[in-house]
Amino acid sequence: MSDTKDKILNAAEILFAEHGFSETSLRVITSVANVNLAAVNYHFGSKKELIQAVIDRYFTSFTEYVENEFSLLDIKAEQISTQFLLESLIVPMLRLNKIRPDGAATFMRLLGRAYTESQGHLKTFLTEKYGHLLTQFTALLQLANPELDNKEMFWRLHFMLGTLVFALAGHHALSEIAEADLNEKVDIEGILHRLIPFLSAAMQSS
Repeated sequence: MSDTKDKILNAAEILFAEHGFSETSLRVITSVANVNLAAVNYHFGSKKELIQAVIDRYFTSFTEYVENEFSLLDIKAEQISTQFLLESLIVPMLRLNKIRPDGAATFMRLLGRAYTESQGHLKTFLTEKYGHLLTQFTALLQLANPELDNKEMFWRLHFMLGTLVFALAGHHALSEIAEADLNEKVDIEGILHRLIPFLSAAMQSS
């Protein structure tokens, strides 16, 4: 990847995560990246394609990591559990930090933006390219929770994803609060290990 393309992606990633897709202009991105506007058009073609490229940089690796973890699972209906499945996401999530500094948190912030902002092209892009991963994960969750019907699974899955995004996207603030209030130092891995039992319990049939 060229230095110019990297600069644009890195600047856009930070700005999109902090300010949102709609509120971040190409002019601001090129200013932070110290490149001209023509470079964005040359490497990406449009702002929409730049947004997709920023998200894709994480999703490509995350999908590869998760699919590898799933391939190692010995999946049997009597053995699988929600906690077991969620724990299989820990390594893929933490490996995102090797892509970019604080990559896991940045990925979660971008994912949250993708779900909450009016970016129809991005939802279409993610569904077409990575929808199979969510389908596979949902199928495994249904195997682990056969008592839940499709409607209940829909709500619990989306509440689970929302909680995951909220906790990890702001993990620095959460860590600071835990240290100030509880005198407990915890990093993103520690938060994940505390979060998973909570999410697993939320999936249980009431």
